[in-house]
Amino acid sequence: MAHSTLADDLAQAQYDWGRTYTALAAPHPRGTTALRRRLLHLSNRLFWHPFWSTPAGHSTAARAALSQPVRAHKQGRDAR
Repeated sequence: MAHSTLADDLAQAQYDWGRTYTALAAPHPRGTTALRRRLLHLSNRLFWHPFWSTPAGHSTAARAALSQPVRAHKQGRDAR
């Protein structure tokens, strides 16, 4: 398994964003206002996370790597 340089809270925010997006995209979701607000909050948190200001966060590969912990979590294993 490859070691990830992503912060735990950044990976968790990405995972939460995906779950919220999926819930909002479901047919006839309940609480759409709350889901939209949560999605906006998580999007803001992801975009402005301090990790992107570090040398490790400046590469395009770092942004692409953000999806790896989420995929690993969905498959039931840890990507770190």
